[in-house]
Amino acid sequence: MTRVLLVDDHQVVRAGLRSLLEAVGHVEVVGEASSGEEAVTKAQTLEPDIVIMDLAMPGMDGVQATRRIVALGLDARVLVLTIHDEDEFLLPALDAGAAGFLNKSAADTDLLGAVEAVARGHSYLPRRAASLIARRRARETPRPGPGDVEALSERERVAIVLYASGCSAREAAEEMLVSPKTVEGYIARAKSKLRLKGRRDALRFALETGLVGREGETNPDA
Repeated sequence: MTRVLLVDDHQVVRAGLRSLLEAVGHVEVVGEASSGEEAVTKAQTLEPDIVIMDLAMPGMDGVQATRRIVALGLDARVLVLTIHDEDEFLLPALDAGAAGFLNKSAADTDLLGAVEAVARGHSYLPRRAASLIARRRARETPRPGPGDVEALSERERVAIVLYASGCSAREAAEEMLVSPKTVEGYIARAKSKLRLKGRRDALRFALETGLVGREGETNPDA
């Protein structure tokens, strides 16, 4: 059973999402929040597997709330569900640590798949993610290409893929059966070899090299 916390400042939206999710039988909505502050508190007390996060809310917005939840080192992974366009909000959400991004216009057809992907430890991104990231290349320092994958050890490659997909050090450590500190070392070495500054750069590298699929499925063995 996947435990979900719904975060949206509109009660009608939360009710619709709850109905959609609970209809499948293997998703349990354990709580709801109408603000970023409430989301952070309930993520700690309710211990959901997935936080479905709106972006535009009064007070602490969804990006700030996502950053706080990720910084707390909780097991919960954040799936952003918003009416806002990816062009403006995808990269800030990923930088904050979101594991997935989905537009509300596609919720009726894609939300369950996104929840399942994120629950399995994968990222879930819109089809346009790779092109959105690539469009910013000209304004940034040149980045490594596919051939640079060979510069990584197997453990470094797995760690950077998990990092790119939104996993915390603790989550990656559980996947790799090592300590979080060891994972942080792998990620730091991989970022240094590949000249990556943060999660956004890592995600772009993983997309361009095929380590992460364009719809968000990670492929550590690629």
